[in-house]
Amino acid sequence: MTDKAKVYAARPREATPRTNEPGGGLNPAQAHAAAHPAGPLLVVAGAGTGKTRTLVHRVAHLIESGIAPERILLLTFTRRAAQEMLARVERLVGSNGRQVHGGTFHATAHRLLRRFGPQVGIDGDFTIMDQADAEDLMQISRSQLGLGDARKRFPKKETLHHVYSRHVNTGTPVAALLADEYPRFADYEEAFRNVYADYTRRKQDRNLVDYDDLLLFWAMLVGDEVATDPGAPPLPGPLAARIAGLYDHVLVDEYQDTNLLQARILQGMARHSGNITAVGDDAQSIYSFRGATIRNILDFPAQYPGATIVALEENYRSTQPILDVTNTLISRAEERYTKNLHTRRTGGEKPWLVTAHDEPAQTRFVADRILELYEEEVPLREMAVLFRAAYMSADLEIELAARRIPFEKWGGLKFLETAHVKDVLAFLRVLENPRDEVSWYRLLTLLPGVGDTTARKAIDHLAASAWSAGSLARFTPPPRARSRHAALAEVLASLASQPPAPQGSIARDVALIRQIYDDILRERYDRVEPRLADLDQLQAIAGGYPDRAAFLSALALEPPQSTQDLGSGSASEDDSLVLSTIHSAKGREWDAVFLIWAADGHLPLARALGDSEQVEEERRLMYVAMTRARNHLAVTYPLNAYDTRRGADYSIDQLSRFLDRGVREGMQCMVVEEPVERDPAEPAGAAPLIDLRARARGMFGV
Repeated sequence: MTDKAKVYAARPREATPRTNEPGGGLNPAQAHAAAHPAGPLLVVAGAGTGKTRTLVHRVAHLIESGIAPERILLLTFTRRAAQEMLARVERLVGSNGRQVHGGTFHATAHRLLRRFGPQVGIDGDFTIMDQADAEDLMQISRSQLGLGDARKRFPKKETLHHVYSRHVNTGTPVAALLADEYPRFADYEEAFRNVYADYTRRKQDRNLVDYDDLLLFWAMLVGDEVATDPGAPPLPGPLAARIAGLYDHVLVDEYQDTNLLQARILQGMARHSGNITAVGDDAQSIYSFRGATIRNILDFPAQYPGATIVALEENYRSTQPILDVTNTLISRAEERYTKNLHTRRTGGEKPWLVTAHDEPAQTRFVADRILELYEEEVPLREMAVLFRAAYMSADLEIELAARRIPFEKWGGLKFLETAHVKDVLAFLRVLENPRDEVSWYRLLTLLPGVGDTTARKAIDHLAASAWSAGSLARFTPPPRARSRHAALAEVLASLASQPPAPQGSIARDVALIRQIYDDILRERYDRVEPRLADLDQLQAIAGGYPDRAAFLSALALEPPQSTQDLGSGSASEDDSLVLSTIHSAKGREWDAVFLIWAADGHLPLARALGDSEQVEEERRLMYVAMTRARNHLAVTYPLNAYDTRRGADYSIDQLSRFLDRGVREGMQCMVVEEPVERDPAEPAGAAPLIDLRARARGMFGV
């Protein structure tokens, strides 16, 4: 990767619309939602009812009605989802469709903060920290306050950050979060607050912004009477009105997954126009552990008086027998929008409810049935096994490997969570923001013989020198680190002195960094090739960005996955069975779905049983899992569950409380047959060798 990358200039993009009727091909409910004129609109889109198609046609209709595309904001939870929707809009209305502002909440907040931040005391060259960096900075606050030296154990950085993030995103007081989730730390409320105060001050002093800040600052920018600092006057109304006035219509996908802070943002953005379109399904609200609340979608009519509600009920995915069962399942929810999913598809067998003697029998059934469907020409990639928690597939993974059934398990290490990629990015981050204490700490501890104490001294030296580019060279490191320290200082000085260059210069910077870092990598790891390949990939990605700020911001907001051995799958075959938690399966669909461990304590999880709201979310999780199936659905549970793999103690499982009599009436009950072990046959007519009963009588003289 030493050759300088050349830039291919993009040509002006022109696209011709395929149709002049953006509403063509929609069913009546979809067409009603797409053509809604103005005012708040809630589209309650059941599973598989074409919500994306409806949202795309809604955007197209607005453009065809004369709304300037750049005055439409489409918010999604992934950049890919936004890109796919805008590409479909473009096919409907032509090139103008690409002028719609679309992206994630965090990416949109970042763009607005770059533009308006300097007006509210946030320097425009701020650096975004990912979750790991935020935890590291919180650890610095924890250490500086001496909270790691207490005799009684003080929470780790991960716990501190989790409580902080929940507090910011949900508005729940710190004391309430500790009482609910960490009662053993309830006495530390004041210490938690001290850490958060120091953490917030450090972010300000070093011009850092974390993920939670992006949403918090956006909410403040468009909110009423929200002060930037305690005691400071509220933000001027004209600025909030100016930001909200950038868009005539705001549309948001997966509204059931929004948290309280995001709901505040949407209310602020739509306060003057009243034109908000929210699309979601209350029955698929399953992310409370991330701070999402089902109240946002349930309370939409109260938050937006006069709102129009349109329910999408025609399902394009599943057979009617599957829909009958899932409709009954979700009808038991304590609070919901009433909808009854139906389909024009005909035929289909009832979902199976499979009882197995124990976990090995459940595993054997799933493997057998997968092979049976495969022989019926259902590809492995069109089958999925779903479960509530990742550990529940352990026995199945062993069996699949033994039978040579290729599979991939969704979820894994992200590209930017790998240490070697974060190390290289730390070089770029200190160049972009010399006050980035977390990145300096990471770089300094790469030097041999430099630990926490020496790194802190070096950072204090940098701070005392106003974080100047040449100050690192004037710090005296331990003898072991001098050679590498000099090389580090030289590389940073060289990069800092580079004049602004055209697009592709970031790849040049990464190449220069690797002149020192690749050697560090070879010293630290035995198997270095996949990591070097990751850095090649990083360098190639960098070549497509105009400057460091754009590159670092893009990676922080939408991190890519690794293309090497750090990816999420365990199989190399194109046709592989999918093993997935229910959360990771949301939004996907397969021809055949197996839901395993459908027993109380597993689904719902035991820890949820004491809280009615958590039990209701567990019900929605089962609903999400079962509605992933197109043609075949099997729900399984073992009667007996052993406490440990080698233990002798076992319990008798109870079928999940969600599968009550009414739900079961729509299912085909199946029992897994136990294999019979036959003894070797004795020769016919063989005489007894001994009379055991006679010997027993003889013990008592009989």
